[in-house]
Amino acid sequence: MAATQARERIIVAAERLIAQQGQAVPLRDIAAAAGQRNNSAIQYHFGSRDGLIEAVVEHRLAILEVRRLELLAEQAGSGRPPGVHGLLEALVVPMFELGERHGIRYYARFLEQIHAHPAVTDAANLGDAGRTSVRVIMQGLDRELTTLPPRLRVRRLRASTTMLFALLADHERALEAGDARASDARVWAEIIDMLAGALTAPVGTRGVVSRDARAH
Repeated sequence: MAATQARERIIVAAERLIAQQGQAVPLRDIAAAAGQRNNSAIQYHFGSRDGLIEAVVEHRLAILEVRRLELLAEQAGSGRPPGVHGLLEALVVPMFELGERHGIRYYARFLEQIHAHPAVTDAANLGDAGRTSVRVIMQGLDRELTTLPPRLRVRRLRASTTMLFALLADHERALEAGDARASDARVWAEIIDMLAGALTAPVGTRGVVSRDARAH
């Protein structure tokens, strides 16, 4: 029990300090923030910095996965196709609920800091057995965007993850500053609308104007 509690304290401390200072925050600072006198505690529990980052992601996914599957089941039970907005709601609303229901205030900023880490890449999201909901959502979005050229569809789906992390991180900062409320569903809807708009924007036909063309 003591080892489990120590491990969880390290995870929570790592989430906060990485969110605030970036991935390069000294491991000894994380250990100290978790109340660990032994600087090797992180190596003991997680093996490495990468192992710790993966543990933070998996710790939060335990909550997110359950809620996302619930929302997907509700959508399936309604008999109506969820569409892009519905799929994004299933993906994003549980992230907002981390703050509203569980008091988790740093996870989006943590994700913003580690957005290129293998723990949150397409390979991890689509191949991990513990991320069924994310796989279902991303595959559903891919089907919804079949009017786009395949290469552009892939680029937009990848970019949407970066946008999501950034928008949610900004929301967390607004909450911390007192400029927003965790339960404000209007903000949730605005962020989902922005993501949907980026995914479904029409493809331009004019192309990019070259430097030579602009010079004349």
